[in-house]
Amino acid sequence: MAYNPYPHYQGGSKVLIAHRGASAYAPEHTLEAYRLALDQGADFVEQDFQMTRDGVLVCLHDRTLQRTTDVEQVFPERYQEVEGERQWFVHDFTLEEVKRLDAGSWFDPKFAGARIPTFTEAIELVRGKAGLFPELKDPQVYRDLGLDLEGGVLDLLKKHGLDQPDSDTPVILQTFDAACARRLTLDMGTRLPLVLLLGRDNFVRWSSPEGLQEASAFAAGIGPGKALLQWQPGLVEWAHDLGLSVTPYTFRASDVGHGFSSVGDEMRHYLTELNVDAVFTDNPDLFPR
Repeated sequence: MAYNPYPHYQGGSKVLIAHRGASAYAPEHTLEAYRLALDQGADFVEQDFQMTRDGVLVCLHDRTLQRTTDVEQVFPERYQEVEGERQWFVHDFTLEEVKRLDAGSWFDPKFAGARIPTFTEAIELVRGKAGLFPELKDPQVYRDLGLDLEGGVLDLLKKHGLDQPDSDTPVILQTFDAACARRLTLDMGTRLPLVLLLGRDNFVRWSSPEGLQEASAFAAGIGPGKALLQWQPGLVEWAHDLGLSVTPYTFRASDVGHGFSSVGDEMRHYLTELNVDAVFTDNPDLFPR
């Protein structure tokens, strides 16, 4: 399965992925953030997926709406109480209801009226200008709710003619969920490259040469947290020996790693000294070219 997930960027060039769009400067996962990422030269724009009650894929990081919208004001009684806290889950709302929410004012009043985009809207904006880098979040949660996140993603990509690696707009899938990754590549037969994300919960499982060898059966690359990669830099060489790309996350001017003078310097270290293939960043304009 292992092959270069960045076929449009061969020849040694490193790849810039705008994390949730240009999310340092505009509200994450809005068309405003995606548009700014394109203006700042992103090679790929990242989307996170949640699913509405009526089965529509929307671009949102959290399973709940309260952090980045005014759902508490618009639908004050539509919460679930979970461990003593009120939660407004995306899957409890239809697309029409989600589209009534202000997804911009929390970030800055000048973005008042920004809306949560559907994946279709993200495709229409980004297509032909950059690649798409969607993350499938919490697939098992949605399966338990009777919603097929993986099938919904692949069906929509096929509808738009983006289900093959040689389409006019490159698409790379990503997930922390190895079962989801296996289902997409081994059971559902997608030919699109897939990056297995590595965090604290699954890093030990997949970060050895043996774990990477197993992952190469269903993934084209890995995406480790940057601090984990700094702790185990040999992971890059092990992955490259198996033909796997390495794409660490997340580089932010607001949270520069210890020992670096700027996020640009930090990204440059990972790209040149550690030899990673690409980075996720909230600050596309600071990517070292």
